[in-house]
Formats: sequence, C-alpha cells, structure tokens
Amino acid sequence: MFKARIVVVEDEPAIRRGVTEALRLTGYDVSEAADGLTGLKEASAGGVDLVLLDLMLPKKDGFEVLAELRRICPSRPVIVLTARGGEDDRVRGLKMGADDYVVKPFSARELLARVEAVLRRTLKAAEEVQQVRCGRARIDLQRREIRWSVDERAELSETEAALLKYLVSNRDRAVSRDEMLGRVWGIGTAGLETRAVDMHIARLRAKLKDPAGDDNAEAIITVRAHGYMAGPGLTFETSTP
Repeated sequence: MFKARIVVVEDEPAIRRGVTEALRLTGYDVSEAADGLTGLKEASAGGVDLVLLDLMLPKKDGFEVLAELRRICPSRPVIVLTARGGEDDRVRGLKMGADDYVVKPFSARELLARVEAVLRRTLKAAEEVQQVRCGRARIDLQRREIRWSVDERAELSETEAALLKYLVSNRDRAVSRDEMLGRVWGIGTAGLETRAVDMHIARLRAKLKDPAGDDNAEAIITVRAHGYMAGPGLTFETSTP
C-alpha cells in the first residue's frame, strides 16, 4: 500500500514531535529535521511527496530553504508552518512557491486536513497520466503496451511503465536516480544500486525505438551528474473524469 512520504522541518522539539506523531498515526511515512541545512537535505531527497517547513530555523531560514528547494525540485509540494502570520510573510512565502500556509498555533485536525488537500491535488496529476505519445507510437500505461501500428507493438514491464509514467508526470524537471529509486521502486539507495535505474532507462529507450527507423533520441534525456528527464519527444494524455 502506498504511503506518502512527508518531511517535517521544525526547530521546536515539542511542535516537531506533535506534528510527526500525528502524521505517523494517520499512516504517513515521516522524516524530520531540526534546522534548515538538514531540512534542505531531507526535503530535496528522492521520494518525498510533501514538505512541512517552518520559517524561523537555525543555520538556514525557511525562506532560504524554500528558495533552494524550488531550484532543486520545482514541483515538490510545500506547506509553510510558522508563527510569522503577517500578510507580508504569507504573500512572500506563497509567491516563492509554497502550496499552503498554516499559522501557529494550529490544531492537528487542521494540519492533517491541509496535508490531505495538498497531497490529493499534487498526486492526482501523476495518477491521471494514462496515455503517452512518442513519435507515431501510442503507449498505454495501464496495458503496458507500445503500439506503432496494428502489427507493430512492444510490451513494457511493470517497472518500465511506472518509470515512464513518473518521468512524464514530472516532465518539467530532471529526476535524480535516487528519487526514481524511492518513487518507482519504493526503496532507498541502500537497497538497490543506482545502476539499476540506468539499465532500465536503456531498455526503455530501446523499446521506444520506432521499427521504421526513428530512434526517438529526444524521448528520454540524460541530465549529466543528476539523472533523467522526459524529452520533447514524449507527450501525454490524462484520463477523463
């Protein structure tokens, strides 16, 4: 069963413990950090679905963490948790890319409702991707099938289909190998060598090659020293409600 992974970045021990416990009791996978530097490292790691970020942090304040996180992971959802409830701070945080803003003191019930709402909105986009186009090929992710014509087709493994879906769902950014291990395989780098990602990408590229001769070189792009991203050769359609 899928468990969303949430990072709590909060320097006040009592608040951090309370938030973390409430999230874990609700069924989320939670990691925590007590300062901005550690928080940025945890928040930018692979497989994170949501970050709860305090603004008044030691070593690196929340605005700095948010700015750097937006550079590294542009689409990663962030809810700001802070006692700084002034309008200027709220507007600044939202303009910098925060998805929501919760002012202390807050109840566990309110926070969990905000978390659920943000996750529901952000995870829905990835779940809706059903059909991918690559040149003249139509790829059905549910059936795990690539079809160029009635007589020209190839099958995808479950992992290859999940990998392609994740890349397309995050097509606006490069996805690291560590993130793919966390989100596609569901494990950290300690459980599987990142070379496995490269081998699956190589097989996926080979299967996307058009039998007519087009190698679809721009389908999956290698981002040096980082990972991979969906190229302009890949487009997608979402499921209808």
